[in-house]
Amino acid sequence: MATMSRFAGQVAAITGAGSGMGRALARRLASVGAHVAVCDVGEEALAATMAELAGLPGECVASVVDVADRAAVERWAAETEKHFGKVNYIFNNAGVSVTGNVDVLSFRDFEWLMSINFWGVVHGTQAFLPYLHTATHGHVINTSSIFGIIAVPTQSAYNASKFAVRGFTEALRQELQDTSIGVSCVCPGGVKTNIVNSSRYTPQDNAAPTKENMAASFEEIAGLTSDQAADIILRGVLRNKARILVGKDAAFIALLHRLLPVQYPRVLKWLGDRRNDKNLPL
Repeated sequence: MATMSRFAGQVAAITGAGSGMGRALARRLASVGAHVAVCDVGEEALAATMAELAGLPGECVASVVDVADRAAVERWAAETEKHFGKVNYIFNNAGVSVTGNVDVLSFRDFEWLMSINFWGVVHGTQAFLPYLHTATHGHVINTSSIFGIIAVPTQSAYNASKFAVRGFTEALRQELQDTSIGVSCVCPGGVKTNIVNSSRYTPQDNAAPTKENMAASFEEIAGLTSDQAADIILRGVLRNKARILVGKDAAFIALLHRLLPVQYPRVLKWLGDRRNDKNLPL
C-alpha cells in the first residue's frame, strides 16, 4: 500500500491554497516532510494558510498569484524551481463558481470563471511541465469536479469549465504516458470548502433561493471535510490514478453516468425531489 511518507523531500506547488482543499493539501504534504509552494489570489487567506503550516517538517513558501494571469503563473513556477531546485508536483486546484441560468448569466461572469477554472489549469500545467520533465519524477494533478462528468441546471458555466479541465487532463495523460510524469484528474463531490460563499450568483427571479440559502444547503449535504478530501487525493496521486473520485457521492454519480449516460438527469431529479419531500440525504 502506498504511504504518505513517499512525499517526504518532494516539492509540491499548489494553487488556490488560501482555503479548502488547497490548504488541506498543503498541510497534509508539509506534515509528512514535503516542501510546498502555495499560491492564492487572496493575501489574507494565504497568510492564514502559512500560519497553519508554520512548524511543520516541510518548508513552505507563499506567493500571491492570480492563476488567470499567465505571466504571473510562469514567474511563480520559475521562482519555485529556483528556490527548491526542483518541482515534483503541480496541484492545479484553484477554482470558482458561477450559478444562474444561461439566459441571465453575463458574459463577464462566464469569462471570469473560465479564466480561473480552465485557463488557470492550462497556465499551471504549461508553466510547470518543463520543471517536471527535469525532475526524477513528476505529477500533474488537475481539479475538475463531479460536475465535469455530469451537467446540472444553473451550472452551465461551471460545467463547461470542469468538462474542459477533464478533457484537457485526459489528453495530457495520454501525451505523457511514456514519460516519468503522471497525470491525474480530481473529481470531487460534496466537499466542505468556501467555493459557494465566494461564488457569483445571478438569481432567475425573486422566488429563487438566496446565495446564503445555497451555501447552507451545500454545507448540509457536503459529505467530506477538506482534510478527508486531501487524503483521498494524495492516495490517488501515489497510485497514479487517472481519475480520482472524491467522496461516495462522486463515485455514485460517476457510476450513474456510466450506466445512464443520457438518462441520468431524470434519475438525479427524482432523487432530488425525494430528498426535498422526505428530507433524506442523497
